[in-house]
Amino acid sequence: MAPSHALRCCKRALNWIPVLFINLVVGWSYYAYVVELCVYTIPNNPERISYLVLFHIFFTMFIWSYWKTIWSKPESPSKVFCLPRAEKELFEREERAETQQEILKKVAKTLPVYTRTAGGAVRYCDHCQVIKPDRCHHCSTCEMCVLKMDHHCPWVNNCVGFSNYKYFVLFLTYAALYCVVICATVIQYFLKFWTKVLPDTHAKFHVLFLFFVAALFFVSVLSLLGYHLWLVGKNRTTIEAFRAPVFANGPDKNGFSLGFKRNAAEVFGDQGKYWMFPVSSNLGDGHSFVTRLVHIDPERANGILQQNGKSPADGKPDPCVHGNNIQYTADDSKENIEGGQTDSVKVENEQ
Repeated sequence: MAPSHALRCCKRALNWIPVLFINLVVGWSYYAYVVELCVYTIPNNPERISYLVLFHIFFTMFIWSYWKTIWSKPESPSKVFCLPRAEKELFEREERAETQQEILKKVAKTLPVYTRTAGGAVRYCDHCQVIKPDRCHHCSTCEMCVLKMDHHCPWVNNCVGFSNYKYFVLFLTYAALYCVVICATVIQYFLKFWTKVLPDTHAKFHVLFLFFVAALFFVSVLSLLGYHLWLVGKNRTTIEAFRAPVFANGPDKNGFSLGFKRNAAEVFGDQGKYWMFPVSSNLGDGHSFVTRLVHIDPERANGILQQNGKSPADGKPDPCVHGNNIQYTADDSKENIEGGQTDSVKVENEQ
Protein backbone atom coordinates (compact mmCIF):
# COMPACT_ATOMS: atom_id res chain seq x y z
CA MET A 1 0.00 0.00 0.00
CA ALA A 2 2.81 2.44 0.89
CA PRO A 3 4.66 2.17 -2.46
CA SER A 4 1.38 2.50 -4.34
CA HIS A 5 0.47 5.62 -2.36
CA ALA A 6 3.94 7.08 -2.94
CA LEU A 7 3.74 6.46 -6.68
CA ARG A 8 0.32 8.08 -6.79
CA CYS A 9 1.65 11.17 -5.01
CA CYS A 10 4.61 11.36 -7.41
CA LYS A 11 2.26 11.06 -10.37
CA ARG A 12 0.09 13.87 -9.05
CA ALA A 13 3.14 16.07 -8.55
CA LEU A 14 4.41 15.36 -12.07
CA ASN A 15 1.00 16.29 -13.48
CA TRP A 16 1.68 19.90 -12.44
CA ILE A 17 4.81 20.20 -14.64
CA PRO A 18 2.90 21.39 -17.76
CA VAL A 19 1.04 23.97 -15.64
CA LEU A 20 4.34 25.15 -14.16
CA PHE A 21 5.81 25.44 -17.66
CA ILE A 22 2.90 27.59 -18.89
CA ASN A 23 3.13 29.85 -15.84
CA LEU A 24 6.88 30.30 -16.29
CA VAL A 25 6.44 31.25 -19.95
CA VAL A 26 3.64 33.67 -19.11
CA GLY A 27 5.66 35.13 -16.23
CA TRP A 28 8.65 35.69 -18.51
CA SER A 29 6.43 37.24 -21.21
CA TYR A 30 5.07 39.69 -18.62
CA TYR A 31 8.59 40.70 -17.60
CA ALA A 32 9.81 40.98 -21.20
CA TYR A 33 6.86 43.12 -22.27
CA VAL A 34 6.44 45.38 -19.26
CA VAL A 35 10.08 45.86 -18.28
CA GLU A 36 12.25 45.21 -21.32
CA LEU A 37 9.87 46.64 -23.94
CA CYS A 38 7.79 49.29 -22.20
CA VAL A 39 10.31 50.55 -19.64
CA TYR A 40 13.64 50.22 -21.47
CA THR A 41 12.75 50.31 -25.18
CA ILE A 42 9.70 52.50 -25.90
CA PRO A 43 10.91 56.13 -25.89
CA ASN A 44 7.72 58.14 -25.23
CA ASN A 45 5.20 58.00 -22.39
CA PRO A 46 1.91 58.15 -24.35
CA GLU A 47 2.82 55.04 -26.36
CA ARG A 48 4.21 53.33 -23.27
CA ILE A 49 1.04 53.96 -21.22
CA SER A 50 -1.35 52.92 -23.99
CA TYR A 51 0.59 49.70 -24.55
CA LEU A 52 0.61 48.91 -20.83
CA VAL A 53 -3.14 49.49 -20.45
CA LEU A 54 -4.01 47.34 -23.47
CA PHE A 55 -1.59 44.61 -22.43
CA HIS A 56 -2.89 44.38 -18.85
CA ILE A 57 -6.52 44.15 -19.95
CA PHE A 58 -5.87 41.01 -21.99
CA PHE A 59 -3.32 39.66 -19.53
CA THR A 60 -5.87 39.90 -16.70
CA MET A 61 -8.62 38.16 -18.69
CA PHE A 62 -6.18 35.48 -19.83
CA ILE A 63 -4.92 34.68 -16.33
CA TRP A 64 -8.41 34.89 -14.83
CA SER A 65 -9.90 32.38 -17.27
CA TYR A 66 -6.82 30.13 -17.08
CA TRP A 67 -6.91 29.81 -13.31
CA LYS A 68 -10.68 29.38 -13.29
CA THR A 69 -10.18 26.42 -15.63
CA ILE A 70 -7.53 24.95 -13.34
CA TRP A 71 -9.29 25.37 -10.01
CA SER A 72 -12.90 24.62 -11.00
CA LYS A 73 -13.49 21.18 -9.56
CA PRO A 74 -15.06 18.73 -12.04
CA GLU A 75 -18.64 17.86 -11.13
CA SER A 76 -19.57 14.24 -10.60
CA PRO A 77 -23.02 12.58 -10.75
CA SER A 78 -25.28 13.15 -7.78
CA LYS A 79 -26.34 10.36 -5.43
CA VAL A 80 -29.58 10.04 -7.37
CA PHE A 81 -27.62 8.03 -9.97
CA CYS A 82 -26.34 5.52 -7.40
CA LEU A 83 -28.13 2.20 -7.17
CA PRO A 84 -30.60 1.93 -4.27
CA ARG A 85 -29.39 -0.37 -1.50
CA ALA A 86 -31.60 -3.32 -2.42
CA GLU A 87 -30.74 -3.15 -6.14
CA LYS A 88 -27.06 -2.65 -5.35
CA GLU A 89 -26.96 -5.80 -3.25
CA LEU A 90 -28.68 -7.76 -6.01
CA PHE A 91 -26.31 -6.30 -8.60
CA GLU A 92 -23.19 -7.20 -6.61
CA ARG A 93 -24.40 -10.76 -5.90
CA GLU A 94 -25.40 -11.41 -9.49
CA GLU A 95 -22.70 -12.90 -11.73
CA ARG A 96 -24.60 -12.97 -15.03
CA ALA A 97 -24.16 -9.80 -17.10
CA GLU A 98 -27.67 -10.12 -18.58
CA THR A 99 -29.32 -10.11 -15.16
CA GLN A 100 -27.14 -7.20 -14.03
CA GLN A 101 -28.32 -5.24 -17.05
CA GLU A 102 -31.95 -5.95 -16.16
CA ILE A 103 -31.32 -4.49 -12.71
CA LEU A 104 -29.66 -1.40 -14.23
CA LYS A 105 -32.48 -0.93 -16.75
CA LYS A 106 -35.06 -1.07 -13.98
CA VAL A 107 -33.27 1.69 -12.05
CA ALA A 108 -32.52 3.71 -15.20
CA LYS A 109 -36.25 3.97 -15.96
CA THR A 110 -36.55 6.47 -13.11
CA LEU A 111 -33.60 8.57 -14.32
CA PRO A 112 -33.14 11.03 -17.22
CA VAL A 113 -30.72 8.69 -18.99
CA TYR A 114 -31.14 8.19 -22.74
CA THR A 115 -27.73 7.15 -24.06
CA ARG A 116 -26.39 3.61 -24.04
CA THR A 117 -23.17 1.75 -24.76
CA ALA A 118 -22.41 0.66 -28.32
CA GLY A 119 -23.99 -2.68 -27.44
CA GLY A 120 -27.17 -1.05 -26.14
CA ALA A 121 -26.42 -1.59 -22.42
CA VAL A 122 -27.02 0.93 -19.65
CA ARG A 123 -23.78 2.85 -19.03
CA TYR A 124 -22.57 1.94 -15.53
CA CYS A 125 -19.28 2.89 -13.88
CA ASP A 126 -17.84 0.05 -11.80
CA HIS A 127 -15.27 2.38 -10.21
CA CYS A 128 -17.71 5.06 -9.01
CA GLN A 129 -20.67 2.64 -8.80
CA VAL A 130 -23.12 4.98 -10.50
CA ILE A 131 -25.28 4.88 -13.59
CA LYS A 132 -23.61 7.40 -15.87
CA PRO A 133 -25.77 10.39 -16.82
CA ASP A 134 -25.84 11.29 -20.51
CA ARG A 135 -22.47 12.69 -21.69
CA CYS A 136 -20.77 11.66 -18.44
CA HIS A 137 -17.52 9.66 -18.59
CA HIS A 138 -14.99 8.28 -16.12
CA CYS A 139 -11.60 10.01 -16.05
CA SER A 140 -8.79 7.65 -15.08
CA THR A 141 -6.50 10.58 -14.22
CA CYS A 142 -8.97 12.35 -11.93
CA GLU A 143 -10.31 8.95 -10.76
CA MET A 144 -13.93 10.08 -10.94
CA CYS A 145 -16.89 10.32 -13.30
CA VAL A 146 -17.12 13.80 -14.81
CA LEU A 147 -20.35 15.40 -16.00
CA LYS A 148 -20.34 16.28 -19.72
CA MET A 149 -16.68 15.36 -19.90
CA ASP A 150 -14.81 16.84 -22.86
CA HIS A 151 -11.24 15.71 -22.17
CA HIS A 152 -8.54 15.73 -19.53
CA CYS A 153 -6.18 18.61 -20.29
CA PRO A 154 -2.57 18.29 -19.02
CA TRP A 155 -1.97 22.04 -19.54
CA VAL A 156 -4.50 22.84 -16.80
CA ASN A 157 -4.06 19.53 -14.90
CA ASN A 158 -7.81 19.20 -14.75
CA CYS A 159 -10.74 17.60 -16.48
CA VAL A 160 -12.56 19.91 -18.87
CA GLY A 161 -16.26 19.29 -18.56
CA PHE A 162 -19.60 20.78 -17.53
CA SER A 163 -18.21 22.85 -14.65
CA ASN A 164 -15.39 24.59 -16.56
CA TYR A 165 -15.84 24.17 -20.31
CA LYS A 166 -16.83 27.84 -20.71
CA TYR A 167 -13.70 28.87 -18.80
CA PHE A 168 -11.58 26.62 -21.00
CA VAL A 169 -12.92 28.15 -24.23
CA LEU A 170 -12.39 31.65 -22.81
CA PHE A 171 -8.87 30.65 -21.76
CA LEU A 172 -8.08 29.69 -25.35
CA THR A 173 -9.74 32.85 -26.65
CA TYR A 174 -7.84 35.22 -24.37
CA ALA A 175 -4.60 33.29 -24.85
CA ALA A 176 -4.91 33.89 -28.60
CA LEU A 177 -5.79 37.57 -28.10
CA TYR A 178 -2.93 37.96 -25.61
CA CYS A 179 -0.53 36.69 -28.27
CA VAL A 180 -2.09 38.99 -30.89
CA VAL A 181 -1.63 42.05 -28.67
CA ILE A 182 2.01 41.15 -28.04
CA CYS A 183 2.78 40.54 -31.73
CA ALA A 184 0.96 43.67 -32.92
CA THR A 185 2.68 46.00 -30.47
CA VAL A 186 6.12 44.40 -30.47
CA ILE A 187 6.60 44.00 -34.22
CA GLN A 188 7.87 47.51 -34.92
CA TYR A 189 10.57 47.19 -32.27
CA PHE A 190 11.29 43.64 -33.38
CA LEU A 191 12.04 45.01 -36.88
CA LYS A 192 14.13 47.86 -35.51
CA PHE A 193 16.27 45.46 -33.47
CA TRP A 194 16.45 43.01 -36.39
CA THR A 195 17.62 45.69 -38.86
CA LYS A 196 19.90 47.23 -36.21
CA VAL A 197 18.08 50.56 -36.24
CA LEU A 198 18.08 50.28 -32.47
CA PRO A 199 21.39 49.59 -30.70
CA ASP A 200 22.11 46.18 -29.18
CA THR A 201 20.99 46.27 -25.56
CA HIS A 202 19.91 43.69 -22.99
CA ALA A 203 16.32 44.27 -24.20
CA LYS A 204 17.06 43.00 -27.71
CA PHE A 205 17.03 39.32 -26.85
CA HIS A 206 13.77 39.61 -24.87
CA VAL A 207 11.97 41.61 -27.57
CA LEU A 208 13.05 39.32 -30.42
CA PHE A 209 12.31 36.14 -28.51
CA LEU A 210 8.99 37.54 -27.21
CA PHE A 211 7.72 38.07 -30.75
CA PHE A 212 8.73 34.58 -31.90
CA VAL A 213 7.21 32.87 -28.85
CA ALA A 214 3.94 34.86 -29.08
CA ALA A 215 3.61 34.07 -32.80
CA LEU A 216 4.30 30.37 -32.22
CA PHE A 217 1.79 30.10 -29.37
CA PHE A 218 -0.81 32.03 -31.38
CA VAL A 219 -0.70 29.53 -34.24
CA SER A 220 -1.00 26.52 -31.93
CA VAL A 221 -3.72 28.05 -29.72
CA LEU A 222 -5.73 29.35 -32.68
CA SER A 223 -6.10 25.88 -34.19
CA LEU A 224 -7.28 24.45 -30.85
CA LEU A 225 -9.64 27.39 -30.30
CA GLY A 226 -11.15 26.98 -33.76
CA TYR A 227 -11.77 23.30 -33.08
CA HIS A 228 -13.54 23.94 -29.77
CA LEU A 229 -15.65 26.76 -31.20
CA TRP A 230 -16.75 24.27 -33.85
CA LEU A 231 -17.62 21.80 -31.08
CA VAL A 232 -19.64 24.49 -29.27
CA GLY A 233 -21.57 25.24 -32.46
CA LYS A 234 -22.35 21.53 -32.92
CA ASN A 235 -23.02 20.90 -29.19
CA ARG A 236 -20.49 18.07 -29.06
CA THR A 237 -17.70 17.19 -26.70
CA THR A 238 -14.31 16.01 -27.90
CA ILE A 239 -15.30 12.47 -26.89
CA GLU A 240 -18.55 12.71 -28.87
CA ALA A 241 -16.69 14.06 -31.90
CA PHE A 242 -14.65 10.85 -32.04
CA ARG A 243 -17.41 8.49 -30.87
CA ALA A 244 -21.04 9.42 -31.52
CA PRO A 245 -23.40 9.00 -28.54
CA VAL A 246 -25.71 6.00 -28.84
CA PHE A 247 -29.44 6.50 -28.35
CA ALA A 248 -32.31 4.02 -28.46
CA ASN A 249 -32.47 4.42 -32.25
CA GLY A 250 -28.70 4.08 -32.72
CA PRO A 251 -25.65 6.39 -32.83
CA ASP A 252 -26.32 10.05 -33.60
CA LYS A 253 -23.41 12.50 -33.71
CA ASN A 254 -25.90 15.39 -33.74
CA GLY A 255 -28.04 13.93 -30.98
CA PHE A 256 -27.61 16.91 -28.64
CA SER A 257 -27.49 19.64 -31.28
CA LEU A 258 -30.32 22.17 -30.98
CA GLY A 259 -29.11 24.72 -33.54
CA PHE A 260 -26.19 27.11 -33.25
CA LYS A 261 -27.79 29.72 -30.94
CA ARG A 262 -29.09 27.21 -28.44
CA ASN A 263 -25.88 25.21 -28.58
CA ALA A 264 -23.85 28.31 -27.73
CA ALA A 265 -26.29 29.24 -24.96
CA GLU A 266 -25.77 25.86 -23.27
CA VAL A 267 -22.08 26.71 -22.81
CA PHE A 268 -22.09 30.49 -22.40
CA GLY A 269 -25.59 31.15 -21.05
CA ASP A 270 -28.57 33.07 -22.37
CA GLN A 271 -27.32 36.49 -21.19
CA GLY A 272 -24.72 37.94 -23.53
CA LYS A 273 -23.29 40.29 -20.91
CA TYR A 274 -21.66 37.31 -19.14
CA TRP A 275 -20.20 35.63 -22.21
CA MET A 276 -16.85 37.45 -22.11
CA PHE A 277 -16.19 36.82 -18.42
CA PRO A 278 -15.07 33.57 -16.77
CA VAL A 279 -18.07 33.41 -14.44
CA SER A 280 -20.63 30.64 -14.26
CA SER A 281 -23.47 31.26 -16.73
CA ASN A 282 -23.92 27.94 -18.54
CA LEU A 283 -27.36 26.38 -18.66
CA GLY A 284 -28.53 23.13 -17.10
CA ASP A 285 -27.32 20.95 -14.24
CA GLY A 286 -24.99 18.68 -16.22
CA HIS A 287 -27.09 15.59 -15.47
CA SER A 288 -29.69 15.82 -18.24
CA PHE A 289 -29.86 17.40 -21.67
CA VAL A 290 -32.51 18.20 -24.24
CA THR A 291 -31.81 16.05 -27.27
CA ARG A 292 -32.21 16.69 -30.98
CA LEU A 293 -34.90 14.02 -31.07
CA VAL A 294 -37.28 14.47 -28.15
CA HIS A 295 -39.21 11.34 -27.20
CA ILE A 296 -42.53 12.92 -26.25
CA ASP A 297 -45.92 13.66 -27.76
CA PRO A 298 -45.29 16.11 -30.63
CA GLU A 299 -48.23 18.26 -29.50
CA ARG A 300 -46.40 18.97 -26.25
CA ALA A 301 -43.00 19.53 -27.87
CA ASN A 302 -43.18 23.22 -28.77
CA GLY A 303 -44.08 24.36 -25.26
CA ILE A 304 -41.65 22.03 -23.51
CA LEU A 305 -38.66 22.85 -25.71
CA GLN A 306 -38.89 26.53 -24.73
CA GLN A 307 -37.74 25.59 -21.23
CA ASN A 308 -34.00 26.11 -20.87
CA GLY A 309 -31.81 23.95 -18.61
CA LYS A 310 -32.13 25.35 -15.10
CA SER A 311 -31.23 22.98 -12.27
CA PRO A 312 -33.63 22.34 -9.37
CA ALA A 313 -33.44 24.66 -6.39
CA ASP A 314 -31.68 22.13 -4.21
CA GLY A 315 -28.91 21.69 -6.80
CA LYS A 316 -29.71 18.00 -7.30
CA PRO A 317 -31.46 16.56 -10.32
CA ASP A 318 -35.08 15.51 -9.94
CA PRO A 319 -35.29 11.84 -10.95
CA CYS A 320 -38.50 12.65 -12.83
CA VAL A 321 -36.99 15.28 -15.10
CA HIS A 322 -36.13 14.65 -18.74
CA GLY A 323 -33.76 16.93 -20.58
CA ASN A 324 -33.98 20.41 -19.13
CA ASN A 325 -36.85 20.14 -16.62
CA ILE A 326 -39.07 18.12 -18.96
CA GLN A 327 -41.43 15.99 -16.90
CA TYR A 328 -42.07 12.33 -17.65
CA THR A 329 -43.12 9.19 -15.83
CA ALA A 330 -41.47 5.81 -15.83
CA ASP A 331 -44.44 4.33 -17.71
CA ASP A 332 -44.45 7.11 -20.31
CA SER A 333 -41.41 8.10 -22.35
CA LYS A 334 -39.00 5.50 -21.00
CA GLU A 335 -41.27 2.58 -21.86
CA ASN A 336 -41.89 4.01 -25.32
CA ILE A 337 -38.17 4.42 -25.99
CA GLU A 338 -37.21 0.91 -24.99
CA GLY A 339 -40.17 -0.49 -26.86
CA GLY A 340 -39.12 1.25 -30.04
CA GLN A 341 -42.19 3.55 -30.15
CA THR A 342 -40.56 6.92 -30.50
CA ASP A 343 -42.08 10.27 -31.40
CA SER A 344 -39.30 12.31 -32.97
CA VAL A 345 -39.41 16.09 -33.02
CA LYS A 346 -36.72 18.05 -34.88
CA VAL A 347 -35.79 20.92 -32.58
CA GLU A 348 -34.19 23.32 -35.02
CA ASN A 349 -32.51 23.10 -38.38
CA GLU A 350 -28.79 22.44 -38.12
CA GLN A 351 -26.78 25.55 -38.89
